[in-house]
Amino acid sequence: MGDVLDGRESGHTTPTRPTGGRRCPIRILIVGGGCAGTAAALGLQHALAARLRTGDAEITVVEPQPYLTYRPLLAEVAAGSIDPRHVVVPLRRLLPQCRVLTARVTRIDHATRTAQVDTATRGGTGTVTELPYDHIVVAPGSVSRTDPVPGLAEHGLGFASVGEAVALRNHVLEQLDLASSTRDPELRQSALTFVFVGGGYAGVGALAELEDMARHAVRGYHNLTADDLRWVLVEATGRILPEEPADLADHTLAELRERSVDVRLGTTLESAADRLMTLSDGSRFAARTLVWTAGARPAPLLRDTDLPLDADGRIRCLPTLQVRGPGGTPLAGAWAAGDSAAVPDATADGAPCAPNAQHALAQARLLADNLLADLDRRAPADYRPDRIHCSTSLGIGRGVAHTRRGRVTGRRAWWLHRARHLRRLPSADRRVRVLTDWLLGALFTREVVSLGAVEHPRAEFESGFPEHR
Repeated sequence: MGDVLDGRESGHTTPTRPTGGRRCPIRILIVGGGCAGTAAALGLQHALAARLRTGDAEITVVEPQPYLTYRPLLAEVAAGSIDPRHVVVPLRRLLPQCRVLTARVTRIDHATRTAQVDTATRGGTGTVTELPYDHIVVAPGSVSRTDPVPGLAEHGLGFASVGEAVALRNHVLEQLDLASSTRDPELRQSALTFVFVGGGYAGVGALAELEDMARHAVRGYHNLTADDLRWVLVEATGRILPEEPADLADHTLAELRERSVDVRLGTTLESAADRLMTLSDGSRFAARTLVWTAGARPAPLLRDTDLPLDADGRIRCLPTLQVRGPGGTPLAGAWAAGDSAAVPDATADGAPCAPNAQHALAQARLLADNLLADLDRRAPADYRPDRIHCSTSLGIGRGVAHTRRGRVTGRRAWWLHRARHLRRLPSADRRVRVLTDWLLGALFTREVVSLGAVEHPRAEFESGFPEHR
């Protein structure tokens, strides 16, 4: 890992730690390159530009993927409205003055100000080394929260990455091909049944976008109609979109049901063994598509740190984004933001902020300011979030959103949703590319071609060998 940690991987030379009378550089380690980690790195890179150039400061970002994934637009990637490459932003291009390591932090020992870094990003063990730091920003994000449901590991699909969004799109289109080709009525019905578990933004947005895409796609099949498709949304609580006002959630529920989506509230998935869906309300039916979007949990990395965690496994934080130390005092040099940080929400009687992209971005910007204030011996400010105005797309020309003036639905909400996320994309290059995708989509009919073969690129080559025939 020598070549990785000496800075050559990120395209520039890392300042050597000076000796003698010269002051040592401030070493800032950022764990995670998601929304919070990248936003914090951008703020620090801009504010410390002069010190980074002279070697008086160094910022290291450790992230298993060499890019930031802008997750709020994954539903449109799955629907084919946006090219998958346009919702990912290369970290090295975005953070040219930072040292970016494509690796995993596997342990944090804040008592000694060191982090253990492993170059193996997909499990296993690569080259492991220790990375010293003066300040650490912990923002590894979250991972899907799965339950021990029989059959879920074998048949379930996630929806948290670009790869999963593309795979889901290909899978749905392949099910239409299968249903059109088979003469088995049970297989046909199973292929045309799509189950989504989780009624938050990810689940509702993905289901609505894919339902809209599939409704368009069946026009090209001589023996399929939109009425043949069955979409089921399973939500354990009594409502969908829990972060939205009740009236907006009710409107979304009514629109989904108007589109013949079978929404099961207060219901859980008990089993998916052999692709037979068994729900807690007693219903049983076969489905070849099961998408799991039922919440998230903090990154497992946090269990391998000496930082204080709350009951949900998130890092205990002060309103200043500093990690909460013994007696409620700041833990010097330790900061956290995003999904893995339990940051008190002043607008919700001190309850932790909800783990969403809007809070992550706002927290990261303040964190960068507060870390700079700490370096300059100034008092940090508390996180006081503005009201989070959320939105989601429900397919081409349809959406729901809330603003300072109240609820917005339909095409206005759809335009507002797109405008909000276009503005939040942290790269001008990606903003232009996404906007171009949308403009081209308005001029031409949407693409409904499955490229499932790209998920197994060697399959055709291997079929030429006798042992694979």
